[in-house]
Amino acid sequence: MSGVQTLTVTDGDAGQRLDRYLKRLFPHLAQGRIEKMCRKGELRVDGGRVKANTRIEAGQQVRIPPIPDAGEVQSRPKPTVSDADAKLIQSCVLYRDDYIIALNKPPGLPTQGGSKQTRHVDGMAEALKFGFEDKPRLVHRLDKDTSGVLILARTRAIAADLTKAFRARDTRKIYWAAVAGVPHPTMGTVRYGLVKAPGHGKGGEGEKMLCVHPNRVTEVEGAKHATTDYAVLTSLAKRAAWVALVPITGRTHQLRAHMAEMGHPIIGDGKYGGSGHENIGDGWGAHLGGEISRKLHLHARSLSLVHPVTGARLVITAPLPEHMTRTWDYVQWDVRDVPADPFEDIE
Repeated sequence: MSGVQTLTVTDGDAGQRLDRYLKRLFPHLAQGRIEKMCRKGELRVDGGRVKANTRIEAGQQVRIPPIPDAGEVQSRPKPTVSDADAKLIQSCVLYRDDYIIALNKPPGLPTQGGSKQTRHVDGMAEALKFGFEDKPRLVHRLDKDTSGVLILARTRAIAADLTKAFRARDTRKIYWAAVAGVPHPTMGTVRYGLVKAPGHGKGGEGEKMLCVHPNRVTEVEGAKHATTDYAVLTSLAKRAAWVALVPITGRTHQLRAHMAEMGHPIIGDGKYGGSGHENIGDGWGAHLGGEISRKLHLHARSLSLVHPVTGARLVITAPLPEHMTRTWDYVQWDVRDVPADPFEDIE
């Protein structure tokens, strides 16, 4: 058992979560032990109580209570990735250098683990080391059923830089979606706020975001402002439209909730569009019927960011997933017929 230690946070460790800082120093220290030390006030930063997810800054003093030596704790086996999963996640790589990896995340694959989620991008990232000692780190998220561009950082310092860029909105994301009906006007901005509604299951399953009129956001507890730009790229008569979406803010389920609030839910969105309803041209219902897939038709098409090392503007583009490609072929929509950024001329 070690004694009490007081460590000073260096510039290289600044910006990361306290629990991750400790796990790097003491790999044998379990997450539960860290959280318990926080709850009991044994683990402190600059003399104050903290949580496991508190982000530390350079120069701060971290008081670490006595902890077991590595030999006193039964070591856990290193995480492994099956050959099939390694092959899958490596096939998703769109771009790679010594600092960044960009993936085309498949639909149905969670970004991180959670309740009953044991197979996810974060776990598979062990297969994306490509000669580096540590696995790459997630710097943003995509919903489980949303496909497209997902960025990982290959070092802790790059992860901190990219996280700041995403928070400062120095990146630009363009999503493609097929929606029920045709939005009017064909280009605009949705500014409804969002608030989380509790789920109906024992563990909170089924929770979803509810839209709040922008004038009432400050009156509703827990509500946050949310803004989405949209543009109709083409349509299928009045039954459906191919739209480009740019999330100006980054709220949970923002694009799905905003399109549903407009009366044009994303095709295949059972949570916000009514999974059992077929669109009949009135702008409601999340299915087109026929041979159109019932999977969510939402894809992170491109992501533009300033490279954290070279300073060059980097634009990553992800091909459509198989089920959306089949839909595009079926309704005769061609990706060559639309601009990469339909909002470019109006900015």
